[in-house]
Amino acid sequence: MIRIEGLHKRYGSQDVLKGVSFNIRKGSVTAVMGLSGSGKSVLMRHIIGLEQPDSGAIVIDGENIVTMKPRDLNRIRRRFGVLFQEGALFDSLSVKENVAFPVREHLNFADSKVLEIVEEKLAKVGMKDHQDKFPAELSGGMRKRVALARALALEPEIVFFDEPTTGLDPITKATIYRLIEETHLESSGTYVVVSHDIEGILNISDDVVMLLKGKIAVQGDPAAILDSSDPAVRQFVTGSSDGPITID
Repeated sequence: MIRIEGLHKRYGSQDVLKGVSFNIRKGSVTAVMGLSGSGKSVLMRHIIGLEQPDSGAIVIDGENIVTMKPRDLNRIRRRFGVLFQEGALFDSLSVKENVAFPVREHLNFADSKVLEIVEEKLAKVGMKDHQDKFPAELSGGMRKRVALARALALEPEIVFFDEPTTGLDPITKATIYRLIEETHLESSGTYVVVSHDIEGILNISDDVVMLLKGKIAVQGDPAAILDSSDPAVRQFVTGSSDGPITID
């Protein structure tokens, strides 16, 4: 479904992505893991077309989005759903209006149909009873669930999750991962989850890519990551302060 080929990105004198290449299988849950500052979120912004690489290709279902004109890129983006790290809900809109926003933007549906879609998505994430509240009235976990409902509102083929459990307590984290797993099973879509939460993400992933200082340190299924003999991968998985990875 997605092929990343030799992706390079530099900001000033800092090389953030250094020739990243890997494939994302159609219908899979692929985790992109790594330390803070390893290039995970930068990589995701490139895949969804928010940034342009200095070189390399991003091929989505046979089309290279790097060389696309804006109109064609928007056509591809309509197949995406995105849950950003902070949820990115509109503070001035209610829960119901936030979820309805992409539906009204992209589909010419009657209000009754829009409401039906909104209530269905909010019910799936356990937020139907809170649809008239505003983001400021919700907890962090509730905002993430609303953001998930909005990301799924258009029944996207590809869904991106940028650090979906950052700042959440263990129980709420588990709830978010369960919802990701359940919605994936229902939709058979292609999910890409950017995270540094090892335990949670490995439980729901088919494939894992680990970035280290802008390069791929290891890729494979969760078992391959856990069984890796690479010292840097072992240090990341165990969370040890001893090893080749140093924190600047």
